[in-house]
Amino acid sequence: MLAVILLCGTMGMLTSCQHSSKADLVVYGKIYTAEGNQLAEAFAVKDGKFVYVGDKAGAEAFVTEGKTEVVDYSGQGLVMPGCGNAHAHYSNAYGLESSGTFIPLETTPEQFLKEILPEAVKKARASGATTVSGYGWNLPKFLKDMPTRQDLDKVCSDIPIYFADNEGHKALVNTLTLVNAGIMKADGTVLKKEMRGGEIVMGADGTPTGYLKEQASPFVRSTLDTDKLYSVEMAKENLPRIQERLWAEGYTMYMDGISNYFYNNSFYQAAQELDQEGKLQLVLGMAYEMESWMDIDEALQKAADAKKYASTRVVPNWIKLFMDGTVESGTGFTETPYPDGSHGIANWEEQEFTDITRKANEKGLTIHVHVSGDKGVRRAINALEKGGKKELRNTLVHVFDVFPEDYKRMADNNIYVTSGVIWHHNPNTPTGDLSPVGKEDRKYPMKSFFDNGISTTIHSDYPATCGSPDDPFGIMEIAVTGVMAGEDGEPFWTEELVTREQALAAMTINCAKQMFLENERGSIKEGKYADFLLVNKDVLTCPVNEIHEAKPTATYFEGKKVYAQQ
Repeated sequence: MLAVILLCGTMGMLTSCQHSSKADLVVYGKIYTAEGNQLAEAFAVKDGKFVYVGDKAGAEAFVTEGKTEVVDYSGQGLVMPGCGNAHAHYSNAYGLESSGTFIPLETTPEQFLKEILPEAVKKARASGATTVSGYGWNLPKFLKDMPTRQDLDKVCSDIPIYFADNEGHKALVNTLTLVNAGIMKADGTVLKKEMRGGEIVMGADGTPTGYLKEQASPFVRSTLDTDKLYSVEMAKENLPRIQERLWAEGYTMYMDGISNYFYNNSFYQAAQELDQEGKLQLVLGMAYEMESWMDIDEALQKAADAKKYASTRVVPNWIKLFMDGTVESGTGFTETPYPDGSHGIANWEEQEFTDITRKANEKGLTIHVHVSGDKGVRRAINALEKGGKKELRNTLVHVFDVFPEDYKRMADNNIYVTSGVIWHHNPNTPTGDLSPVGKEDRKYPMKSFFDNGISTTIHSDYPATCGSPDDPFGIMEIAVTGVMAGEDGEPFWTEELVTREQALAAMTINCAKQMFLENERGSIKEGKYADFLLVNKDVLTCPVNEIHEAKPTATYFEGKKVYAQQ
């Protein structure tokens, strides 16, 4: 039950009221504080921080006529803390779009080869690019008619081609790309047939088809001319665009899933420079990618060295790893078999991951691990339990399924979860979904995390889940109902649905905790930075199937309006 907090007036005069100072901004309305299940009637802001939270009468003492801006949002919707997107990939999505070509989700293999790819090659040649790159092809649409390296060669054979799928876990490449990566010779001689944690798909002729799965994909990506593909200048052009999009969706905190996607530090440097120039007005968490084919100690040192890019609003304290693939595509590491009888792909042995965790945590790096299947989750928990430091809040990302006995172990070891609740949605008969037999509609627990005291956040994973909502309120509706607006499927796993208050906590104060910001942000509380939203709907009380319609009419960061709905 929500309770209205009355810090002054009928509940007595508190210190903040006795020693009030004038404010720069005062806001009235129905205010969800994210401090437990509490509501307030007003707050005051001075020098970018909340100096009073309580009832309207108490806030009036902070108003100076002609100097204090007053916003009365009473009866217009909900005032709430700024949201956090706890895992997404805006950096590489915008980077690939600016340096290459974005592929619409509905594109067919024929359209890709006849329309998209020729235009991408034309764009690359005109700009002098050393790679024809792109992002977004849809595995279910491509699966039965997967383009081959020979198909790509017919369009372009003299420039490396690399096109990632919309999940970012697979890629299509031409022959030259494979040659440059040392997988084959130009004459067809195969030099590498296997890739740990991934697959170099082979054709009937015994040579690579150009289709790469999981760890084979980033391995080849690392051999591209990445410094030319994505420079600091390009990153500085993209980050303001990313920031504006996040504001419009209601985000003031963002955890970037792979900040060195192009195997350079361009995004890190750009973020730091923009912050130092006063142009970064959100908090950006950054994670350094480490893959199973890398030299572990060298990769860990690079991740530690990237901490030099830390600044006021740039927090580069994470390392991103992949324990497995994705369950929907049959590569998540699961106990229950997939339709073809397989159990997915695990990238790390338990002892290896334990050693990595210990070394990373000793360097002050928090583990941010992609793990989907229940066997992968158990292996990760075992490693984090043996090698991890509880205070570093090592985090599991996505988490399709969990063995029941592992929930308590997660809580006991202070292991955080950022959940892909967006995947609760799907039509009754999803095309191309390769989920384990019997679990097609039992995906991505949420309530069990809360029930077991696990700090839980939500994320969009943009652009890996094209077609799913990216904004917090579209995601919130799925977390509460199990259905995405506009779809006719039955609700998924209703036992795991959460309350509205739990969903709001997951995208506000819990995200702040995941990013080590809970003493500064994530709730409306005296002394914290004034990051908040004016939302056009009261998502606490509106019809549940209307939550997705909610949008911020204004987003404030550190007391300043950074976005206003047009």
